Amino acid sequence: MDGMTQQKLADTLVASHREFLAFVQRRVGGDRALAEEIVQEALVKSLERSDEIRESAVGWFYRVLRNAIIDRARRAAVQRGRLEALAAETSSDDRDDELERVVCACVARLADTLKPEYADALKRIDVEGLAVKDYAGETGITASNAGVRVHRARQALRERVAKACGTCATHGCLDCHCQSHT
Repeated sequence: MDGMTQQKLADTLVASHREFLAFVQRRVGGDRALAEEIVQEALVKSLERSDEIRESAVGWFYRVLRNAIIDRARRAAVQRGRLEALAAETSSDDRDDELERVVCACVARLADTLKPEYADALKRIDVEGLAVKDYAGETGITASNAGVRVHRARQALRERVAKACGTCATHGCLDCHCQSHT
């Protein structure tokens, strides 16, 4: 075939659209939406290159579809690789440990400036994980009183962190530079 007009090519390809769609859908795991997207993209590119066709338009278009499927799979693999690398980078235990160490060091220094009973309540309940009722039993106060104490201790610590750290505290202490302020 010595080149083809866009209209003639479009008519030929549209006549076989269902077969093209079924062909692609079988090769993309049955995902109809993905198959439709691949066929549509291939149709647009093919119409732009209609003057290059020197053979059966249908046979030529099947080759275009095979290449489009392969290209899509390669792009998806690259994207998965990038996402996996990002996930590995952001979930690094070293980064988490470093962040916890920096934030906890700042908060621990500020907790030490609280009233001793508040500092003790935070240490035993929030850091060591002791139940409020067990803390109450250890200190000889009621569970209700222990709950109020830890609530007030957290509130006092929150205020100290906000005062000492300013915007670091507002944004989660992820890039804390307030160590010189405490």
